[in-house]
Amino acid sequence: MNRSIRLDAVLIQAVIAGALSFSHLHDLADAAGQSGWKAWAYPISVDLLLVAAWRRLRTSRRDRAAWAWFVIALFASLGANIATAGLLDLANVPAWLRIVVAGWPALAFLGGTLLVHTPTETTPAPVPAAPEPTEEVPAVDLHRTDSTPELPEPAAQELPAAEPAQEPAPLPASVPPALLDHARKLADHHRATTGSPLPVANLRAQLGLPAPVVESIAAHLQLA
Repeated sequence: MNRSIRLDAVLIQAVIAGALSFSHLHDLADAAGQSGWKAWAYPISVDLLLVAAWRRLRTSRRDRAAWAWFVIALFASLGANIATAGLLDLANVPAWLRIVVAGWPALAFLGGTLLVHTPTETTPAPVPAAPEPTEEVPAVDLHRTDSTPELPEPAAQELPAAEPAQEPAPLPASVPPALLDHARKLADHHRATTGSPLPVANLRAQLGLPAPVVESIAAHLQLA
């Protein structure tokens, strides 16, 4: 509903504008000495050239000739509308305007002919790039019953023999200082009493600790 009302309003506006422009062109042509049917033909000639130039611009916006004829027809239409607004004495039209009005039919015919018969500039279609050459893949026979052909195995590279890793010497486990001092006192007492180092078995019996811990203490004290 709203769309139909908008279209009707545009059509009414176009009819009013076209009628006024048509009348102004007729009055100017009549004042320039083109009376009778000739005065009515001038508005048609101007409007047709304007429409032809506009249709050409719709297909090719960069057509300079179409822009030039569109501006000429628009200037003729606007010039007639302005001239009949009281700025020009229609009872005493200048000679140059009579010359322009009289020469308009030839100019309009030339413009319309060029617009119709000049070929439209078309953009050439891009040429598809040539496909890059691809490596040929050997065909595989799907009907073969034998197994897949064996591929040559890559030559095995001889690696240098790895040297046997040397096992590090076992380090004595960490012993609390207090326990180590206690064990040292026992060892010194045994040496002072017997004159010989304290055996590891005796140290273990006196301390009551596991064998690895006692052996670590003996390693610290350097007991036999």
